[in-house]
Amino acid sequence: MPSEGDRTRPGAVLFACTQNAVRSPMAEALARHYFGREIYFASAGLKRGEPDPFAVAAMDELGIDITRHKPHTFEDLEDSNFDLIVTLSPESHHKALEFTRTMAIDVVYWPTLDATAATGSRETILDAYRAVRDSLSKRILALLSVEHGSD
Repeated sequence: MPSEGDRTRPGAVLFACTQNAVRSPMAEALARHYFGREIYFASAGLKRGEPDPFAVAAMDELGIDITRHKPHTFEDLEDSNFDLIVTLSPESHHKALEFTRTMAIDVVYWPTLDATAATGSRETILDAYRAVRDSLSKRILALLSVEHGSD
């Protein structure tokens, strides 16, 4: 499928997870970092979680600041004009399918580790967050294009 290019690239993408505190804000920030001038990105959760200091630290290692992210829910979204919703937890996938029942919005599920379940030393926990960040980064680049370095 090498010729998909811009003609199939979505113009607006929503990343969704359970609490909008770790996975979806990381995905939103990464996508915006790579493609922010070309595509609109947002994130939401089923519940409004609390900002996560490990997520902030993992993203800060890449020079991406998510300290201003305020967790919010699907109901908080100002509009639903998305071309694609990428869900990162089983619960958010179910919600997205329900949310888009009457809309022409593609929904894809990327099973993504819940880094908040990690235990052990600070470094061990941070490694779990890095793994989520790096996995999301690879998937976002693969989904939206490989040629992102021309900026």
